[in-house]
Amino acid sequence: MKKLFLVVLAVMLFAACENKPQRYFADSAEIQTLKAGITAYETGDWNTWKSHFADTAKIFVNSIKPISVEKRANGLKEMASAMASYGFNHDKEHIEMVLDKKDETWVYYWATHKAKIAANNKELVIPVHLAVKFINGKIVEEHVYFDGTTMNAEFAALAAAKAASDETTTE
Repeated sequence: MKKLFLVVLAVMLFAACENKPQRYFADSAEIQTLKAGITAYETGDWNTWKSHFADTAKIFVNSIKPISVEKRANGLKEMASAMASYGFNHDKEHIEMVLDKKDETWVYYWATHKAKIAANNKELVIPVHLAVKFINGKIVEEHVYFDGTTMNAEFAALAAAKAASDETTTE
């Protein structure tokens, strides 16, 4: 009986140790694609940035309502034009690829975005999280999460100051 128990225990241990497919990756083609897209964003190479997305890609920016790649690119261009400098702190970024339980390929990116507003030289430091879904090497879905409170307040203050300046000029 003891031998039977040990054999059953050994079989159970062997079955528990079966090779499961790898689900988490520190490097992959998709991670390299996302990094290339981030570099294109930081250098203002909008055609290269857009080239990483599928034609039907949906981008969700702090929202459950998607926007198109073109609309997101236009928003990023507008933001970039108001900055003296902008980009991510690559020394403290974290990026990983995950094959989820549905075998969907997701790349997750966490980093701090730093920007300097051209009009007043104020620095903005904002933590950012990206969740990016890939199919056949292209981004088909991107979720961008950040707290835009500080940035929105700075741009609102600049707009108010410009409006006040325009008003005194016309009087």
